Amino acid sequence: MSFTIKDIATALEAKAFGAVDLLISGAAEPAEAGPQDLALAMEAKYAEGLAKGQAKAAIVWDGADWQGLGLEAAIMVTRPRLAMSGLTTLMDKGPGIAQGIHPSAVIDPSAEVGPGAAIGPLAVIGPGVRIGEGARIGPHVSIAEDAVIGRDALILARVCICARVLIGDRVILQPGAIIGADGFSFVTPEKSRVEEARGSLGTETETTNSAWIRIHSLGGVEIGDDVEIGANTTVDRGTIRATRIGHRTKLDNLVQIGHNVVIGEDSLLCAQVAVAGSTRIGNRVVLGGQCGVSDNITIGDDVVAGGASKILSRVPKGRVVLGYPAMKMEQFIEASQNWRRLPRLMDDIKTLKKSVPLQDDED
Repeated sequence: MSFTIKDIATALEAKAFGAVDLLISGAAEPAEAGPQDLALAMEAKYAEGLAKGQAKAAIVWDGADWQGLGLEAAIMVTRPRLAMSGLTTLMDKGPGIAQGIHPSAVIDPSAEVGPGAAIGPLAVIGPGVRIGEGARIGPHVSIAEDAVIGRDALILARVCICARVLIGDRVILQPGAIIGADGFSFVTPEKSRVEEARGSLGTETETTNSAWIRIHSLGGVEIGDDVEIGANTTVDRGTIRATRIGHRTKLDNLVQIGHNVVIGEDSLLCAQVAVAGSTRIGNRVVLGGQCGVSDNITIGDDVVAGGASKILSRVPKGRVVLGYPAMKMEQFIEASQNWRRLPRLMDDIKTLKKSVPLQDDED
């Protein structure tokens, strides 16, 4: 694929300068760009790389002296990451899933495949499945009974969609995602050691009954429109009601969503986030990488949690939290400064103790 500078600028809703008919076939970092690449020098700190590469054109920051940088053409942008979204959307060829149904795919006679849908090699489509118009199903995908896939969904290689899962329109499931496996839910005939520990706040006791009995998962998973779920991410089905993920929410790779969890719209969960069962997460929430969220709590709208935070209790809407246990960010920063001061504080205490004479027992 080739694009003119004018084509790219139009797609980005940006201004183009110079030789706008120059053809571009790819994008590259400035120092590695070839003659037909568009160099990505969207901030001044990347400008020096242009002299090391061979790019004739670049995306540059607003107000840049593009001619002084030795370019024949330039596109100026004010918001670099937004420009990256538009550029990569334009240049992405998409997965190589051929139109139609591959001869090796196994499709139950009762399944419904919408017009224009594509189903790749060795995919298995179970009874009662409904696949929407224009959906693309990659190789080795498994879709179990009575699942519903919306219009223009993209289900990539080795995804496993379990029974009765409902997936909205334009959803993207990256390779290896598993949607609708049983929740991790077990009980003991008598009160378990975990229940006793919670009740006693950790008092040491002994238990003799350790046989865990499965609680089966009867609920499903419901995923809204325009959701994206990363590679090897897992979303467990609910116990009775469904686990739900709202419209336009994005889950990164290696995220674990427990049974009965409800996540609102436009939220962002980064890599290795784990959310325990029956927790409710609001709209526009951002959880940084490796955040852990306890079970049966509520996180309000617009909460932001820094990476590796451990959220053990309710978080009100709009709060920014960090740490273990998660607390207001300014409190965590102050506390961490105090932790670093502890060795010096202990030395000061030792010095003070030496300077104070010991009193007699009679006193």
